[in-house]
Amino acid sequence: MTTTTTTTTTTGRADYRDSGLVFPAGFTFGSATAAYQVEGAFDEGGRGPSIWDTFSKTPGKVWNGDTGDVACDHYHRVAADLDLMADLGLGAYRFSIAWPRIMPTGTGEVNQAGIDFYSRLVDGLLERGIRPVATLYHWDLPQALEDAGGWPVRATADAFERYAEVMGAALGDRVHTWTTLNEPWCSAYLGYGQGGHAPGRHEPDAALAAVHHLNLAHGRAVQALRATSTGDPEYSVTLNFHVLRGEGDGAAEAMRRIDALANRAFTGPMLHGAYPEDLLADTRDVTDWSFVRDGDLADTRQPIDVLGVNYYSTATVRMWDGVSPKQTNDGHKGVPGATAWPGSEGVVEFVEQPGPYTAMGWNIAPEGLEELLVALGEEFPEQPLMVTENGAAFDDVVAEDGTVPDPERLDYLRRHFTAAHRAMKRGVDLRGYFVWSLLDNFEWGYGYAKRFGIVRVDFDTLERTVKDSGRWYGELARTGVTP
Repeated sequence: MTTTTTTTTTTGRADYRDSGLVFPAGFTFGSATAAYQVEGAFDEGGRGPSIWDTFSKTPGKVWNGDTGDVACDHYHRVAADLDLMADLGLGAYRFSIAWPRIMPTGTGEVNQAGIDFYSRLVDGLLERGIRPVATLYHWDLPQALEDAGGWPVRATADAFERYAEVMGAALGDRVHTWTTLNEPWCSAYLGYGQGGHAPGRHEPDAALAAVHHLNLAHGRAVQALRATSTGDPEYSVTLNFHVLRGEGDGAAEAMRRIDALANRAFTGPMLHGAYPEDLLADTRDVTDWSFVRDGDLADTRQPIDVLGVNYYSTATVRMWDGVSPKQTNDGHKGVPGATAWPGSEGVVEFVEQPGPYTAMGWNIAPEGLEELLVALGEEFPEQPLMVTENGAAFDDVVAEDGTVPDPERLDYLRRHFTAAHRAMKRGVDLRGYFVWSLLDNFEWGYGYAKRFGIVRVDFDTLERTVKDSGRWYGELARTGVTP
């Protein structure tokens, strides 16, 4: 699904700043968070430690030594946060369930206090007319499972299947949409290859084994959720797709290699039931893929109701000439010399993107979202799509009157909603859009230095203030028309 050129827009206007766009009735407007980023209460209610608890408390791993111990204190402030969502007019809330809050060691006994917390959360959403969209895994692997080998070992997929059974039985009567995994690319490559995410390992072969066991975990979890959910939920997975640009004579080859690792390593087994042959060839010097067993690919390919699409920016790649200093600015904080690209680290280089940029250093390219949605719609024409994350970090400043004007984020959202609307006009079956993030929160390796929220959180007082972008989005969510 590699994309290479800027798409001609349906309106002929390139700035993607349309207003007055009407979204269809039933289109879902939501916002999203993740458990470790917002909940806090890291040692309360029977919760066990996760790999992010360990990683964030390891000196030098997270900016300023920040941790998610308190985060936004969502665990204790959940009722007020639900009221805030209702006031904004959100139609859905995408949250993640902390696996170690449910099963403190990843296996064994179930922690009823953890079940009760998420049950209250789901009930509170339903009482306010907000659809619960629950993600089983947003990167907080129980530390005990990592100690036993983590995602590179098959036993972790076995444990995840059991965890899915538990959650399906507990909440499957009320959850609107189940999402198995969030961005398994990050879990595998950043966690086990590059090392910029927990657990911080630098093992290319382990990263590829993790890719497969995450794919396997997804498929088995879908089956387990279907078997145990007594309501009528939808089933999903969320992938962070790389929208690629190429430079130089070898542009097509550079994009093909990164597309295979970043995109098709997941869509292949999940949606086609096979790993791409070129991926296997590119990585043959890293692993022999013997961890893929008979029957696995039948498990990985399970029907889903919606494919979650996360998009923030594009990436430009070219073949490295082997002489000049290799550029590795792929937009992710990591360890020098470690790789998120097994088999291609000495072959492909990432080229700095033209601006403008968000505070993350990511380029702002709404046309990339339109291209991505159209490309996915063409490759998987029968598969409904959902934008499950899109948003931007900027350095917001509180005004003297206490408001939080954030014109850059508001403009970013306007342009990306325009891109999504244009994709729908071109025939894409897009069912909804979740803005990342509802709240300023713990931004992984960047700690509290980067703010993505449409609601500001004062991390000293934990006070919430809706930003101008949040007010803009609330009007869109209530009316279905871009202000």
